[in-house]
Amino acid sequence: MDKILEAVVMSSYPNNVKQGLVRRVIEASKQPMDSEQCWSMLELSTKLYLTGDTKYKREIGKEVLEVYGHYHPEEFEEFFNVRFLLSLLQEGYGPLGKRSHYVLDYIQLGLQFVLESPSANSIFSLLRIEVLRKICERPSPKQCAKISKLLTQHPQCIPTGKHQLLFCQQLIRCIGHFQCVSEEEEQIMEFLEQVNKVSGLLQRIWRTQTSTILPSLKELFTIISSTEEQEVPSNALASVVQFVPLELMDGVIRNLTNDDSITDVQMMMAISRMIDWVSWPLGKNIDKWIIALLKGLASVKKFSILIEVTLSKIEKVFSKLLYPIVREGALSVLQYMLLSFQHSHEAFHLLLPHIPRLVASLKKEDSNSATSSLEQLAELIHCMFFRFSGFPDLYEPVLEAVKALPIPNEDRIKHLLGQNGWTSQKNELACFYPRLASKSETGKIGLINLGNTCYMNSIIQSLFMASDFRHSVLNLTEGNSQPLMTKLQWLFAFLEHSQRPAISPESFLSASWPPWFTPGAQQDCSEYLKYLLDRLHEEEKTGKRIYQKLKESSLMSQAVEHHYLNKTLIEKMFGGKMMTKIRCLKCLNVSSREEAFTDLSLAFPPSDRNMHGSTPVLPVEEIGPQFIEPPVNAGQLAGSPWIRRKAPMVGDPATLPMLVETLGFQEPGKAANPLSGNDVSVDTAKDPFSTFGEQACAPKDSRSVPDLINYFLSPERLTAENKYHCEKCASLQDAEKVAELTEGPHYLILTLLRFSFDPRTMKRKKILDNISIPVVLKLPILVTPEETEEVCRCGKDSAAPGSGFMSLLYDLCSVVVHSGISSESGHYYCYSRECTDTVPHEQPRDGVPKPASDKQLDLEIQWYLFNDTRVSFSSFESVSNVTSFFPKDTAYVLFYRQRPGRQSCLLHEALTEAGRLHGEPSLHKDLMEAISKDNILYLQEQEKEARNRAAYISALPKSPLWWRDLDKDKDDDSSSGGCSPAAGGGGSGSFHGLVF
Repeated sequence: MDKILEAVVMSSYPNNVKQGLVRRVIEASKQPMDSEQCWSMLELSTKLYLTGDTKYKREIGKEVLEVYGHYHPEEFEEFFNVRFLLSLLQEGYGPLGKRSHYVLDYIQLGLQFVLESPSANSIFSLLRIEVLRKICERPSPKQCAKISKLLTQHPQCIPTGKHQLLFCQQLIRCIGHFQCVSEEEEQIMEFLEQVNKVSGLLQRIWRTQTSTILPSLKELFTIISSTEEQEVPSNALASVVQFVPLELMDGVIRNLTNDDSITDVQMMMAISRMIDWVSWPLGKNIDKWIIALLKGLASVKKFSILIEVTLSKIEKVFSKLLYPIVREGALSVLQYMLLSFQHSHEAFHLLLPHIPRLVASLKKEDSNSATSSLEQLAELIHCMFFRFSGFPDLYEPVLEAVKALPIPNEDRIKHLLGQNGWTSQKNELACFYPRLASKSETGKIGLINLGNTCYMNSIIQSLFMASDFRHSVLNLTEGNSQPLMTKLQWLFAFLEHSQRPAISPESFLSASWPPWFTPGAQQDCSEYLKYLLDRLHEEEKTGKRIYQKLKESSLMSQAVEHHYLNKTLIEKMFGGKMMTKIRCLKCLNVSSREEAFTDLSLAFPPSDRNMHGSTPVLPVEEIGPQFIEPPVNAGQLAGSPWIRRKAPMVGDPATLPMLVETLGFQEPGKAANPLSGNDVSVDTAKDPFSTFGEQACAPKDSRSVPDLINYFLSPERLTAENKYHCEKCASLQDAEKVAELTEGPHYLILTLLRFSFDPRTMKRKKILDNISIPVVLKLPILVTPEETEEVCRCGKDSAAPGSGFMSLLYDLCSVVVHSGISSESGHYYCYSRECTDTVPHEQPRDGVPKPASDKQLDLEIQWYLFNDTRVSFSSFESVSNVTSFFPKDTAYVLFYRQRPGRQSCLLHEALTEAGRLHGEPSLHKDLMEAISKDNILYLQEQEKEARNRAAYISALPKSPLWWRDLDKDKDDDSSSGGCSPAAGGGGSGSFHGLVF
């Protein structure tokens, strides 16, 4: 019968004919027959099943085997013996080099017919040993899946005792070698099915023998933490973790993170590979295990591992949000990685280039999964905006991408940040941050935040960018008996010449710290600036006089020369004078008092005050970016300080009127005399200033800096409880008070009084109104007859006899921004640029000023954004739009530099002459040596840091580029440096705080 069956199978008949003949043979096989015939048929069917070259032949072999196992059990048991199975498992079946791949399928098929036979136990014992041996040989995923299927169907064949634990461990190692070589969807699905069968076997064993779980997990950790594996362990290992009971998680993580035998490199390797598991589809609880291990590492303060792993893997995790099948787990891991990485913006900034594209992709997908992920992602992004404010240039594209998505409230943001932050991270993180970095592409140097000291950093950078003040400080001679000014000189010198990306202002902070400030708490930057300038001023007054090289020109009178030589540097740079006049409305007697100021504190007018509907109080105006000569004829200097200002005409197509006019008091019986004066022509070309023109014109209901100055200088009526005690009347009388500027500072500092006390809540609140900031400001100054004569000698202006007002032009050079809603919290950063003398010295022809060079264009002067350690290029557009994009980010302190003109001509000429003779300030020997020493130290630190990091980076598993077409954000924060006169440099531990 076997010959007939073989002949039929090997014949060339059509399959339907063969099938009919084979059916007859099979039916005949159900009848009783002798043992020899049974053996012949079993041998043939075995041959067909194991070596058949077509599926049809293997199906016939299988059918015959099943018939003989069912109808001839004794012969089948005799044929299916231990020796035969051993030969199949160890030697295989078929010709050498073409061994059958179906041995395990054959054994699984035959086992069902010998389960009740006397030889069953012997067969089970054999298979327990042989499957362990097979697994140790690292079979392919397909063969491993067949073993798992065999053992799942016949659990009697699973190794027992100590061999069972060994089998589990080797099975995990086997999974670690699995690789899917095909990119075809069908093959990928088959691979995933094979992996699930293998991991399902482990789950079955763990359920019955829980004692094997922890040793199995230890083996898993050994595999993923190995630094010696040449082949990266397969992500298929993720399928194992999903079957570990979650109740074991705490104990497992605690044991891992407290095991001293596990090195940092091994732990970093393990968590890196676990994070790669987020790409494994259909896995359950994988994200929970990854997050648990990250939290465990934070609890034992393994911050170096967390920092390195987060920065190396966060982009890969983010990329998985594109794939719905792994999106949920990837988003969970991403949320924890970002919300816990609170000491630096570096991780979040790595994602900024990729966020808009992902958001667009999720919106296009338009599924429930995408919608939910978008909302969670938007919440996460706003948390990062809140935590790392001060990067409007970087955040604008992201903000635009998520503007239509829900915004979480501040309580929700604080809850998320507080819940996920690494615990007790402040001191421990100091030695790990900043990371290995290069200097900013701007060439500028940042300042390290020493614990909520951004208020000081913003002020220092603004003072540093005031180039005239900086040069004066750097030109100080050695031994000037001004310790605080000396420390500022050292700090400026390091900001100018250090090789570090950022330096530590710790020495200057300790010297300039107001005694009432609370360490570690956020402070008011305006309050700090006032204290600092006052300290520097008083120190110079009582110490050795500085700035001796600054000599006034021979044209100066003895009185004026004495006046300038007796000024301190702070007075020369920031000092102005203001006259306060009070007139009794009964006797018309006027009393006046002149006082000095270093800044003007500008209050906000009441909300019911119409700033645009009435005649402006004083002629403070904002001017577009243009070339404007100082006043050149007598018409600019005229009138009494008590003459009411005429409303300016608007809409002149040829020129914009810029009359110097004021609102004051009129003598009784006298008519208001309109001021005479010539218009200063303004270039009305729309390009390249069309953008600025829109910015300069504030909305109808908005306010500008000139509005606030006008309000500051406007007359105030003293009545009722505020009546004035008139000495002439010897009684309280109604009066009128007015302030007039009599001397304009070289650098005008304006503080916008945004913080006010709310009696209802008994707290200080912030005024979040958007104030438009002009790039050029025109300020009225009261001029005396003596000063008018001196002005004429300068050759800059001519003036008519008598006192009157004239305008000074100021260029915006720095804007300190406060981000937040309270003076006791939030963050400070600043925009700055270096303003230089841009006014040409040639006299204008035909009333039209001629620009000296293209560089004099206001819009071409480069702006910079200083945010603690980070310095980046910016623009005036960013300065003027920051509050529009980020309502809590508002301009707070403004620095303006006076253009060369009437009062400033002497100082400007002296500075210009000093610059021409000496060029860049030359530093004294000790300071130069300290900077050189610190630069060498920095290079040594970088070399050491690079070696230390190389051990980590080289151990990281190689992964493909996830966005080859996108540029990475390569900005790194920097290493610290010292600039103390006592110690020329500082290592990585020379600062004691974080960037907040």
